[in-house]
Amino acid sequence: MAQFDYLIFIGRFQPFHRGHLQTIRHALGQADKVIVIVGSARGARTFENPWTFQEREHLIRACLPPEDQTRVYIVGISDRMYNDQQWVGEVQSTVDKVIAVDTVNLSSRPAEYRIGMVSGGRSQDSYYLEFFPQWRQVQMPDLPGIISADIRYRYFDSHPTCQAAYDAEQMPPPVHDYLRQFRDTEHYQNLATEYAYIQDYKRSWARAPYPPTFVTVDAMVVYSGHILLVRRRTQPGKGLWALPGGFVDQNERIRDAAIRELREETKLKVPGPVLAGSIRSSRVFDHPKRSLRGRTITHAFLIELPPTQEGLPKVKGSDDADKAKWVPLFEFNRMEDQLFDDHFYIVNWFLGQI
Repeated sequence: MAQFDYLIFIGRFQPFHRGHLQTIRHALGQADKVIVIVGSARGARTFENPWTFQEREHLIRACLPPEDQTRVYIVGISDRMYNDQQWVGEVQSTVDKVIAVDTVNLSSRPAEYRIGMVSGGRSQDSYYLEFFPQWRQVQMPDLPGIISADIRYRYFDSHPTCQAAYDAEQMPPPVHDYLRQFRDTEHYQNLATEYAYIQDYKRSWARAPYPPTFVTVDAMVVYSGHILLVRRRTQPGKGLWALPGGFVDQNERIRDAAIRELREETKLKVPGPVLAGSIRSSRVFDHPKRSLRGRTITHAFLIELPPTQEGLPKVKGSDDADKAKWVPLFEFNRMEDQLFDDHFYIVNWFLGQI
């Protein structure tokens, strides 16, 4: 008899490698079913998160033998960068739904299921385990030296030695084959260009005596159930939608920078004093991994414009934005995979405060 009814395995699987596959195999040896929860399931493609949830689900299943297919559930969840409890709640809800679906046809159910959570070998990637004291942690053997980030960086690096061998031996054959085919796609070209841009950007700061910390501003402007977004003109995040914002100049205050960037990028015809007087809230967003460019701390401002008879104020993309537009909030909630950096999560944090 298996030790567990269900074992939970959480990861991003970017890409799915032999260490991940070995973990699932060991989990299947200890549990009747394994629930694989794929993180960052709805975000935009970046070289840190190159493959969609659907692509990763397909690759995981392609690596499993037929006899294990019905014993493994694969589900995706969103990031909740500034609300750990919201993320924990989504994990709990996802597990509950999987078990409900799995047991819907059972004539009798146990009063309590034996549920465990897989713990990998890298402690820095398993910090979230402390959020789930109700589930027993199960240590799984890990293949040394297999790090998804290293595989990604070699895969997107244009250097010939990296292109020739990007750790193919560390990936199951279906994943290796898929990555070879993915190289011929427009997605790969865009991500490789973004990767090269970020490496050049970081090299420009390599001689600084200390790792730099950048300070930026973002403006979340709402008007009668609409939010103002801009489409990025350049890398990183070229073509993604974002909050109007940018870097703080040396000789300006944080609030002034937010209003300046807002007006530069959207040509919003609202006087600066009116914008400043319409600020309803502000917050610092400082997740260490919020930006591909490095340690970047942003000061975001919620600006609520009062409705007028003229309707939505006219806007036009300018400066670093090739387009600006008002988006209904219900439509914004479906745009997680189109938003730059952590802007989707910034907006949702503010919406929770309104």
